[in-house]
Amino acid sequence: MNETSRGEADDASFIERSRREPEAFAEVFRRYAPDITRYVARRLGEDAAEDVVAETFLTAFRQREGYDLARPHARPWLYGIATNLMGRHRRTEVRQLRILERTGVDPVTAPFTERTDERLIAEASRRNLANALAALPKGHRDALLLVAWGDLSYPEAAEALGVRLGTVRSRINRARNKLRKELGEINPMATVSEEPVYE
Repeated sequence: MNETSRGEADDASFIERSRREPEAFAEVFRRYAPDITRYVARRLGEDAAEDVVAETFLTAFRQREGYDLARPHARPWLYGIATNLMGRHRRTEVRQLRILERTGVDPVTAPFTERTDERLIAEASRRNLANALAALPKGHRDALLLVAWGDLSYPEAAEALGVRLGTVRSRINRARNKLRKELGEINPMATVSEEPVYE
């Protein structure tokens, strides 16, 4: 890999380039739009996800001049924008979790769970989990779901939320304890874990 291609391999390079050539930002969209769409759809449902994801990338595009180019990966930045925008849809998220609680069917992962017995167990667990997630404070839910559904590391979740790493650890620990209490002996992280959705 030569110096040019190595430099363009990270997100910061494309963001920097997009300041002169706006179309270069399309690479950032191409890299992260599917994952962020899945994350937002899981939290808000398909209808709200489309608008939030479009607004996330529009906001990122408008704020690209302020992006810290020392950060090679834009993933936490984009998830942070999406999470902030989802704050406006808190009622929709709680409503989505209540639907999951009632039906036990996660519309994002249901088509990909093949075995019937696994699906039935997962649906029963999801109903209880959805109820417990809806009751969590927003900050705790954001931290937990960025890690569990967004697949961010703890440091990335801290960057996305604009809080210290210790705060993320504390919020996730409290969320886990509360979920564990609500779910009995079920490991909440096993239940919250993402299943492969997109190949």
